[in-house]
Amino acid sequence: MKKFLTALICFAGAALLVLFAPGFASGQTTSPVAETTAVGIFGQKALRATSQPVTVHPVYQKGKLIGIIQDKGKLMRHLRNVYKTRYKEDFPDSACYLSLDLYMTSEDGYFTYTDADQQIIDYIDENSLYSLEATAVSFSDEEGVYSRIYCTSDSLYQEAMNEYILNFTDIHSLNAFRNGDTIPALTSFGSQDTGISITQKITTARDYAAPEDILQTKEEIMEYLKYGAGTEKEYYTVQKYDTVAGVGAKNHGLSATQIMNLNRDKISSVDQALEEGDELCVTYFESPIDIVVTKDSLRQVPIYYETTYVEDENILIGESEVRQQGVNGSRNVLYAEKWINGVLVSGTEKSSVEISRPQSEVIAVGTMQQPNVGTGNMRYPVDNPAITCRIGCYWGHNGTDFINQYDRWGDVYAADTGVVEVNGYTFINGYYVIINHNNGLMTYYGHMNEPSELKVDDIVRKGDVIGHIGMTGLASGPHVHFMILNDGDINFTQPLDACDGYLGCEAVPAG
Repeated sequence: MKKFLTALICFAGAALLVLFAPGFASGQTTSPVAETTAVGIFGQKALRATSQPVTVHPVYQKGKLIGIIQDKGKLMRHLRNVYKTRYKEDFPDSACYLSLDLYMTSEDGYFTYTDADQQIIDYIDENSLYSLEATAVSFSDEEGVYSRIYCTSDSLYQEAMNEYILNFTDIHSLNAFRNGDTIPALTSFGSQDTGISITQKITTARDYAAPEDILQTKEEIMEYLKYGAGTEKEYYTVQKYDTVAGVGAKNHGLSATQIMNLNRDKISSVDQALEEGDELCVTYFESPIDIVVTKDSLRQVPIYYETTYVEDENILIGESEVRQQGVNGSRNVLYAEKWINGVLVSGTEKSSVEISRPQSEVIAVGTMQQPNVGTGNMRYPVDNPAITCRIGCYWGHNGTDFINQYDRWGDVYAADTGVVEVNGYTFINGYYVIINHNNGLMTYYGHMNEPSELKVDDIVRKGDVIGHIGMTGLASGPHVHFMILNDGDINFTQPLDACDGYLGCEAVPAG
């Protein structure tokens, strides 16, 4: 009897060793669940132990086990068929795989399980738990800001990016930069692009994404490049007599060029006549990337003449006469400009050549008292002037809007000698000053940043600083609303065109 019990114990030990020792000897882990427990959403059970390792493929959804695939090839064939029948037409040159919420592993164990392959495949199919291979485009900057989009192909993304860049440069300049061509020096008035770059680092790679997250058209990709994700755009309905510049001036201080860039499907020139009732986008680009364009700009800049007063006892007190006419000189100035996404952000003088020297004006006066009568020869109210909206650029616009291209909040100058007539504020004009030149004309300077330090009856000379550029009152961007008025017309009933016979404005660019 003892020999029988001993033999029975040895047989049982050998059986256990056959069932479980291979797992311990090989160092392999068992299947992901206890062999006596129903697993997954289909209640799969372990059927039997094996003497050799068996590879199984657990499928998880957001960390929760769906089930264990035994025939991985069957699932792969199903994915290929889904791509062919559902996605290939809209997503060519791609491939179908499990949704990003799913992941499948390969594990070696010593148990086989009930077959639920078709049930798992049906569950994946009924819930459309699929992803597609696409081109992932990632944008990142030095501050760690990161975003990503998915496109059907790298070539489609590149086509959209090239078209987006052409909002800020021309095709000839773009090709020259890419080919490494030397940019010739600027020899005539105007501007030319000297370089282009993108601030962010952009990388592309093949990756998987949900079909609904993949951008399929050039227009969808361009919309993202223009506005990122989730930007709500504002639109303006064109009114009768509106101009491109006028629409820009009335909407967030945009330039005519910016309005054209936003609406290239409707506007091809800043001088184009607008169709009453058209809807124009007036929300400027809020792109996740910064297109930086450097330019050289060659301009003729006036050198303003100085006025010298000499005392003459033969002239009645309060009267004067011009002994020598003043003549402005000029110089050609080359500026280096930096534009980001079509907006001028800085400009510095690179070089300058004097073309003609100014001739001083000499005025004889009959008293040592500072004269308060204007010469009639006016200067621009700001340095580096550009015009964002001329008189009448939209209905009711009764002056000329000047900006300083390189200093948005720069000084405002008296256009001519005179006496401060008004220093005030209204909710429309903001802080403003009116100067009476005592020669039949007055000048108005509106939307200044803060109250002028001048007092009524103060005498100012041509070129004196009277305040700073601002956007107080009804103004959508920093500028000076400049008007020339007939003496006494402090209600602006008949403003004169500053660019017609007073300032000229021929050499002043559009802002």
